Amino acid sequence: MCGIVGAISSGNVVPVLIDGLKRLEYRGYDSSGIAVHDGEIRRVRRVGRVAEMETAAATENVSGRLGIGHTRWATHGGVTEPNAHPHISAGLIAVVHNGIIENHDEKRDELKAAGYVFTSQTDTEVIAHLVHRHYLLDRDLFAAVQRAGKELVGAYAIAVIAQDQPDLLVVARMGCPLLIGVGEGENFIASDVSAVLSSTRRVMYLEEGDVARLTRDAVQVFDGSGAAVERKLHLSDVSLASLELGPYSHFMQKEIHEQPRALADTIENILDDGFSPALFDGDAEAVLTGVKSVQIIACGTSFYAGMVARYWIESIAGLPCAVEVASEYRYRDAVASPDNLIVTISQSGETLDTMEALKYAKSLGQTKTLSICNVRESAIPRSSAAVFYTRAGAEIGVASTKAFTTQLVALFTLTVTLAKLSGRVSPEQEAAYLDALRQLPGSVQHALNLEPQIKPWADRFAEKNHALFLGRGVHYPVALEGALKLKEITYIHAEAYPAGELKHGPLALVDENMPVVVIAPNDALLEKVKSNMQEVRARGGEIYVFADLDSHFSESEGVHVIRTPRHVGILSPIMHTVPVQLLAYHTALARGTDVDKPRNLAKSVTVE
Repeated sequence: MCGIVGAISSGNVVPVLIDGLKRLEYRGYDSSGIAVHDGEIRRVRRVGRVAEMETAAATENVSGRLGIGHTRWATHGGVTEPNAHPHISAGLIAVVHNGIIENHDEKRDELKAAGYVFTSQTDTEVIAHLVHRHYLLDRDLFAAVQRAGKELVGAYAIAVIAQDQPDLLVVARMGCPLLIGVGEGENFIASDVSAVLSSTRRVMYLEEGDVARLTRDAVQVFDGSGAAVERKLHLSDVSLASLELGPYSHFMQKEIHEQPRALADTIENILDDGFSPALFDGDAEAVLTGVKSVQIIACGTSFYAGMVARYWIESIAGLPCAVEVASEYRYRDAVASPDNLIVTISQSGETLDTMEALKYAKSLGQTKTLSICNVRESAIPRSSAAVFYTRAGAEIGVASTKAFTTQLVALFTLTVTLAKLSGRVSPEQEAAYLDALRQLPGSVQHALNLEPQIKPWADRFAEKNHALFLGRGVHYPVALEGALKLKEITYIHAEAYPAGELKHGPLALVDENMPVVVIAPNDALLEKVKSNMQEVRARGGEIYVFADLDSHFSESEGVHVIRTPRHVGILSPIMHTVPVQLLAYHTALARGTDVDKPRNLAKSVTVE
């Protein structure tokens, strides 16, 4: 959620820090700051956008060859400048931190008793004072960070500089992502590769418990036991162009329209090789062979992707499938089975609840683990026995769009691969599924062409305070995703229900002020959905229907219909997701909300 960037160079690092923080804005934040070494530690912090902090740094003429920066998403303490990072102890130690320190109250009391004065409400200031206390023992910053880390309980990624160590940057990771960017005569650190791409493409990802020391010319990494280790150097394939808006007004708009290409890229290898364990990185053959049931674990939009997959897995692969929110799974007494496949889904690969749920599943003896992820070498794939990487490209908007639809392709691929391994898919059926995938990018492009028809609906929704989304069967999760998108970026209260559940409570809310969105493709449940729509009209509700060309709906008073070009069969949930994304986006425009940075939310959720 929060973002970290740091640099050590022979030149002024302030432009590098500012550029990195701007590239981390998409993660969600409410304040930002930098601390730079120029003979002493100079700090600039501001509440609000990075641009405000940038102006202040320029006004104060801040520069230096060593520095750290941070964008904060408030957890401990309100949105105030004293709570913004970096935090400084006694003018000597400066720290930035992502994560949550669970024993901060205990350490705060301990440090206060030792004479330390706290000026913020944050758990991070505890780290600064704790490092300072250890640093005074022998003036060894690296050892001080190591010792302080052993006293901390919780999740953290930290970067530390010292006033009397102008040529050293020390970082540590436990539970939160952190990477090192390797340059020529300069080195960098960040919580996200996007923050260093302007300076280098060579990156190494720190592992759990790592502590590293960076100078201009060298990087040394030590594991949790203190032993020197080599971490693999990767050449990032993320393009700077993918991080720019281009001709679009918002990243969400850009990413909605990038879906045909993202789907085509994700599908490419499947069309070439067919459904096979070879499509999955890692030890996929062993992981997918002999599976008797599937447990999907995810959060937010990824959880809804898992809900769609449950219908596919049980229908096509004939396997029992459970889908659970990661933050619930990790705290209950789950029943383990060696033949159960644990599937974790995360766009970033760093979602903390999902990561912890995976650790819990593995602690129960679950060895068949598979992750679906959009970011290579992130934490969840590295902890899984097999991986399917979606090829959606960088997703910047907080509200996930192309990650969701490519996750559905990955889950469909997993479904058919499992079915094929158990002999449930004939060559003819496999060919039909491949053909459906082949046609999918074009079908999604046709759905994007509905945008002019959706805009007038958005203008009407912008005046409302509540909305209800309905779907049945495999399209119920699409209704859930539509409601989530609307509430995320428009702040309209929206709920979704299985359409058949309407009469068991939600119907009490329906009146002329409650628009009802219905996902109504021409499938086996269409007639049931039409009956549910009559229940809404009988109570004066106004209905907005996303249907197929051959669904035989007609508009009438209180019933508005937009038709997708045709019914695409088994992959219909992917195509029907696009119109609800567009509805949310244009409603947000009409309401004037911040589309890419909705209030209170963050892109990469690395706190519990």
